[in-house]
Parts: sequence; C-alpha cells; structure tokens
Amino acid sequence: MIDEIQRYLDEIEAFSNSDPKEIEAFRIKFLGKKGILNRLFAEFKQVPPEQKRAYGQLLNTLKKKATEKVNLLKNQAVSTEGALSSDDLTKPGYPYKLGARHPISIVKNRIVDIFRRIGFNVSEGPEIEDDWHNFTALNLPEHHPARDMQDTFFIAKNPDWLLRTHTSSVQIRYMENHRPPIRTISPGRVYRNEDISARSHIQFHQVEGLYIDTDVSFADLKQTLLYFTREMFGKSKIRLRPSYFPFTEPSAEVDIYWGLKTEDDRRITKGTGWLEIMGAGMVDPNVLRNMNIDPDKYSGFAFGMGIERIAMLLYGISDIRMFYENDMRFLEQFKSAF
Repeated sequence: MIDEIQRYLDEIEAFSNSDPKEIEAFRIKFLGKKGILNRLFAEFKQVPPEQKRAYGQLLNTLKKKATEKVNLLKNQAVSTEGALSSDDLTKPGYPYKLGARHPISIVKNRIVDIFRRIGFNVSEGPEIEDDWHNFTALNLPEHHPARDMQDTFFIAKNPDWLLRTHTSSVQIRYMENHRPPIRTISPGRVYRNEDISARSHIQFHQVEGLYIDTDVSFADLKQTLLYFTREMFGKSKIRLRPSYFPFTEPSAEVDIYWGLKTEDDRRITKGTGWLEIMGAGMVDPNVLRNMNIDPDKYSGFAFGMGIERIAMLLYGISDIRMFYENDMRFLEQFKSAF
C-alpha cells in the first residue's frame, strides 16, 4: 500500500497542464469526494500496525502535494490569461454592437427640443390620475357628455381613480403649483379603452403644450404651430378647422399640407394633400378659474398631438402596432436616427 502511495506522489510531481478543465479533472481525481485520497484514508484501518505510522505520514504528504499542485496550476492559468488579455495591446478589440433609440423616443426628443428653443419647459405627472385632474378641472364636470369622447380605464376598487386619458392632467397639476407666465409641454403615456388596430392602441404617447400670459391671442397660437410644423416636417402650410374640445374655446383641428407628389402621399391624405396632426385652441376661461387664474387678466392656448402619429408620418409607418412588437428587424432600422 505504501508503494501505491509513492506511485501517486510521482504522478502528482509529473503532472503539468494549463487547461482549467484538465486541472479540475486532476483535482477531482485526487481530492474529490470519491477521489483517491478519500479511498486511501478509508483503507487506513486495514494497514498492519507496524506500517500505520509510515502510511499515515505518506498519506498526509500525498494530500498536501495534491492540494499544492492544484493551487499552483490554477494560479498559473489565471496569470497567463490575465497577461494575454491585458498586456497584449496588439490584439484586436471586441466589436460592440450599437443600440438604437426607439422611434417613439426619437420623435419625442425632437418635439421637446423644438419647443424648448422657444422657451417651453418640460413637465411630468402621474399616469394613475384622479377624476379632478383628468376631467373636472378641465371643464368636464360629472355627467358631461364630452366624457364619452374618451373611453377610460377606471380603477375597479376606486372609480374616482383612472389611467389618464391625456396629458392635459399634467397641465392642471402644473397650474396648481405655478403662476403665469406659464410655458410648458407635457409628454407621456396615456391610455384609452379602445380596440387595437393599425391606427389605434390602448396605450400611446402624447405631447401637450400650454402657454398662459397676458394678451395671448389666437394669432400667437397660429405662429407657434407654424414654427413647429416648419421645424418638424419642413412644411409650413397649415390650416385650422373649427372643432370642439371641452377645455379650449375656440378649438381647432390642425392640418398640415403634406402634398401629392407620390402615391404614398395620395394614399395617406386620401387624395386631398392634407393631414390632421393635432388639436389646439384657446384655454377655456372656466379652466383658468378652476386654477385660480384670473381669466380677465390672463389668456392662453393649448395644443396636443400623438407622438405615434407624428412618427408614422415621418417614417412612413402604416401600423401603430409595430412600435410595440419589439421586432428587432424593425427597431434596428433606427440605429442612425439619434
């Protein structure tokens, strides 16, 4: 048995390898739960009494040598790997794939940047909103028929709370905490209980703007819209059609002249050349009164647009659902669109 241990000592002495897998196999062979050392220790009771002393000493030496050899080879392997990876400056670098911003983020950032140039700041608010900020303060009291214009997700346990249907609620919160002059835009997610289709979704994004000061007129609103369409689309021909929104009076739908140069132009404008891009109007005096702002002293305008709609126009996207499907073939097209 002593001769067997001596053979194992010679094997340990001769073993040399830099492969981590081979080193681990060596460790398991000698030091593992079912390895050679555990077997030899188990056989210790069978050793004749006169050999126990020499056998025990050799067995401890075997364990020590095996452990030292494993640690030595592991340290050498780590040192070699570190030297190769950190010291060899001639090695080529690893290529990193560039990510891409989501098209909704790209368009939102462009809109925010355009309005910041003319003094608008950015305001944000909660997506779970109460009835006052989402409806009542915006001149939509309880049972007002205009509430039916927006199919709402209400919180079941508390019907006074809901998922906001527009970011106009952020403007109400902003007016509660700031006095005129006010010039702010409010981008964010909104929710409508609608059927999902190529043109509509239960969640989408809006940017709404608000400007309140003394002597603000409809002409100021029109010039602001002209500036925006020129900067965003490179087109400055717009028209304002009379419309109705509970929180603005007068109200208008804003159309941009897209043109009829291509078949796509004819398709998306239904042959008219005109495209609706947003709603706008002068802030209703009742909204100002709800915010303790004197409508005899101050006036203002508001506007709102869907970011998805703007993105669909800019990039020629025909289905809103593409923004939410996380198809990498679609998203990777925007890598250069920062």
